[in-house]
Amino acid sequence: MGEDYCRTGSLAVGANHNGTEPPGPRDGQAGDAMRGPLLTADVHAGLQAGRSAGAATVECSLDLGRSVATVSLARDHWSREGQRYPYLENCRERTIYHWTGEAFAPIARFSTSLIKLVPTEWGPPTFEIDGIKMLPTARVSPYEDAAAKVAMIEPRGKVVLDTCGGLGYFAAWCVQGGAARVVSFEKNLDVLWLRSLNPWSPPADGVLELTLGDVAMAVQTLPDASIDAILHDPPRFGIAGELYAQSFYDQLARVLTRRGRLFHYTGTPNKLTTGRDVPNEVARRLRAAGFTTELRGDGVLARK
Repeated sequence: MGEDYCRTGSLAVGANHNGTEPPGPRDGQAGDAMRGPLLTADVHAGLQAGRSAGAATVECSLDLGRSVATVSLARDHWSREGQRYPYLENCRERTIYHWTGEAFAPIARFSTSLIKLVPTEWGPPTFEIDGIKMLPTARVSPYEDAAAKVAMIEPRGKVVLDTCGGLGYFAAWCVQGGAARVVSFEKNLDVLWLRSLNPWSPPADGVLELTLGDVAMAVQTLPDASIDAILHDPPRFGIAGELYAQSFYDQLARVLTRRGRLFHYTGTPNKLTTGRDVPNEVARRLRAAGFTTELRGDGVLARK
């Protein structure tokens, strides 16, 4: 881990890892959405270590690294601001637990797929669908990765289309970057539930408009040249092939203003094992839709 989330004594764990205040929920909104503390295996181990060492309190993060809280320790419970919470009998790795009002439960749901919020060493979590990690975490925080991608479309003063909202990291940086309006779509209700419990996900407000809906259908209702910039981070091709289709790219070109920018995340699949060169396939289709393109990092940067 890059930093522990829970320590005894007076040493406070920083709310972020790069010395700057990241964008995110406003005061009063993050706590309302969370409705209680979040626990990971690292935090829980720190609580238990403090109890074993006889410490009366520890300072730790109960919101995945956004802030630091002082926690009081007792033999059979720990408490914060007068509220008692139990220690867990089994606190699993790669799981985040939220307080339901009666007990801690994993932030995970199974409807048609198993969807869960997953901790990272960076603080901001990723999420998985049927065990497939949806955001890059190996070399960089998924939050900072989103910041770099948003910078490519230069959001200040623009109307931005965020096609696949996910946990909202693109939207958070667009708002922080001065976007005039962010139009975001997410079609999975369970992902929106994860988002409601994630303190790194931004709230919908006067700038961010978050809609439960399928962007492949919704984009057809947007007016011509009504969008200044687009961020497109679809699931992999095998899951959401319609979001890589020529007809969809034609719609993106239609709604984008002249000289508008689009960043399309493709990932970097190994064509030797997959037999496909997805980034160049995407670039060819975007060019057919009227864009100029360049491969940039783990995606395609396109201009109309």
